[in-house]
Amino acid sequence: MPDAAVELRGVSKEFAARDRRVVALRDIDFSIAHNEFAAILGPSGCGKSTLLNMVAGFDRPSGGQVRVNGASVEAPDPSRGVVFQEAALFPWYTVWDNVSFGPRTMGVPAAQYRPRVEAYLDQVGLRGFERHYPAELSGGMKQRVGIARVLVMEPEVLLMDEPFGSLDAQTRLVMQELLLSVWERHHQTVLFITHDIEEALLIADSVSVMTARPGRIKKRMVVNLPRPRSVEVTTSPVFNELKREVLALIREESLRAASEGLASPD
Repeated sequence: MPDAAVELRGVSKEFAARDRRVVALRDIDFSIAHNEFAAILGPSGCGKSTLLNMVAGFDRPSGGQVRVNGASVEAPDPSRGVVFQEAALFPWYTVWDNVSFGPRTMGVPAAQYRPRVEAYLDQVGLRGFERHYPAELSGGMKQRVGIARVLVMEPEVLLMDEPFGSLDAQTRLVMQELLLSVWERHHQTVLFITHDIEEALLIADSVSVMTARPGRIKKRMVVNLPRPRSVEVTTSPVFNELKREVLALIREESLRAASEGLASPD
């Protein structure tokens, strides 16, 4: 893909497991355009999070290249912001101090970062909770703090590893709509890992389905649903046709993984 924001070429990843080598990813070719919201789905253990960790710079590929904005990824960098499934907030810091942590530690003057912190707290619906501590917040509110903490750094690429996976269904839907509204404002490049088919189709421009281990890109689908989107789009015929196709792809890989697991020695 010309002028890609994120590009993986021939990427493979192996891990040592006891007395053998486990191939987690093999020959991944994958690109994300600038300002694209790309989601990745796949059966458990297919290497989705491993792929994201290599784009983040937390891990290195065993083979191939990972590039962001044309530069090889060698280590973590503030230009690539990561939101995990658990917000991992500093419990001794208030909401304000958690969100402003990044620019403060980088020596950004308060006069510069204060308006950004206020703006992002407002966008994620936390105005009025600035002086609360994480123990006083619900799970959804903690994740809002985590998202604001990353966004205030204004990363070029936003990496999200099942950020709503631990939330209940109602809170998860609220967070999906929140993320949609924030992305509509900023149009950052996003790589979003999820197990939830409806979530991926609701928020993303493209959905890539991975094979069972060793993970490859089985199929990439463009989500031709108009933006801005709301949860009502999930009842449309186009949405449900996409959902049926993705579900069939994932079911095929899950059955293959189960079959091979049963056939393999313990």
